[in-house]
Amino acid sequence: MVKQPYRSAGGGRSRAALVRRAGESIALGSKSFASASLLFDKATRERVHLLYAWCRRCDDIADGQDHGGPLSIDEKQGHDRVEAIRILTHRALDGQPTSDLAFDALGLVAAECGLTQAMCDDVIDGFALDAEGWRPRTEADLMRYCYHVAGAVGVMMAKVMGVPDSESDTFDRACDLGLAFQLSNIARDLSEDDAAGRCYLPVEWLVEMDIPPGQHLKPMYRDKLVTLARRLVHLAEQHEAAARLGARHLRFRQRWAVLSATNIYGAIGRKVVEQAELAWDHRVHTTKLEKLGHVLSALREARLGAWPPSEMPRWTRGELMVRARMAGKPADVKYTPLRDEDVRKKED
Repeated sequence: MVKQPYRSAGGGRSRAALVRRAGESIALGSKSFASASLLFDKATRERVHLLYAWCRRCDDIADGQDHGGPLSIDEKQGHDRVEAIRILTHRALDGQPTSDLAFDALGLVAAECGLTQAMCDDVIDGFALDAEGWRPRTEADLMRYCYHVAGAVGVMMAKVMGVPDSESDTFDRACDLGLAFQLSNIARDLSEDDAAGRCYLPVEWLVEMDIPPGQHLKPMYRDKLVTLARRLVHLAEQHEAAARLGARHLRFRQRWAVLSATNIYGAIGRKVVEQAELAWDHRVHTTKLEKLGHVLSALREARLGAWPPSEMPRWTRGELMVRARMAGKPADVKYTPLRDEDVRKKED
């Protein structure tokens, strides 16, 4: 008799221990998101922290980091790292212990909220792109990458907040929020990414500005880089405005927390634009006082609601999902004979 593997949501660890360690992870890895998450009700906050812990751990494994900081990229090991992330994730979703708190945390929150393997694989596929040394050629490529590493996370966060599967529009807006966050992050981190040998500016954008590959941080191109950063932030603002519409479908404290995070991350992108050529001489951030102001502004908006944008973003969750699926590996479909009734025209 074959012994069945042990299965228990969270890998058998206590929920309290996983929640505590997840809270420590977000406090260390993202002060902006940690501040906004305090506004959630207790149940939502714990689940958001559990999901964040997995996202942070995956990012750290893929880039050889510890809660952010300098990247340690070894392309020879990149593929193996991503495969390790995928294997541990699938084990966690199957209720098996992983020997890693962050993955066990994912298993717990997935069981509680109905997160699926497909949702997780969408995120992991973004790490796979980085491991391949991938670069975006077009704006569509850029947005597909942003979907993987942030838009898909936004969808998972909406699921964690209890958004019903039937509310597809709310999931669309959650994806918009993730896209906005990532676009602002890319604008802010151009210098850090360049130091690690990465560039998320589409090749076509660089060609339009007559910037040679790998030279965008050179002093003679700083004014042109500012133009491209504005373009990134403009895209982010379009998705940010759309995301605010989705917040109205959340419960009040969830709405307040989401809008606070929206304000804080949006401010980072706008600071990059304001600081122009100096934006990449240091890491742009918001102060505690500024964060408080954004939280208070979000409180007002949570009560009064947001104005619909004059124009919705060009890139939609549906289109980006299709691009992601089309760019991925073919599904492992087992071929079975199909009945041909109603397929072939029957002979008289």
